[in-house]
Amino acid sequence: MSVEALYLLRKTEPRPGLRDLDGVILTADVLTDDGGTVPAGTEGTIVGIYGEGIAFVVEFAEPAGALANVAADGLRLVERA
Repeated sequence: MSVEALYLLRKTEPRPGLRDLDGVILTADVLTDDGGTVPAGTEGTIVGIYGEGIAFVVEFAEPAGALANVAADGLRLVERA
C-alpha cells in the first residue's frame, strides 16, 4: 500500500456540529455555575463537551470567566476554531 493511500485512509474530516474552542452565541438566557445570568445574544467559547454534543460548557468574558452548561439547541456557531 502506498503512502498516499495510507494518508487517505487516516484522513478524517471534522465532524459536523460544535466542537471545543468554537465561538458561539447564546439563543436563550442561561445560569452560570455561580448562579448569575448570562443573557441571550452573549458570545462565548466552548471549553467542554458532554455526551457527544448534547450539551456544552461555555466560558463567557462577562461576567469575568463565567462558566455555564448549555444545551446544544441553546447555542449558535459564530466562529469555527
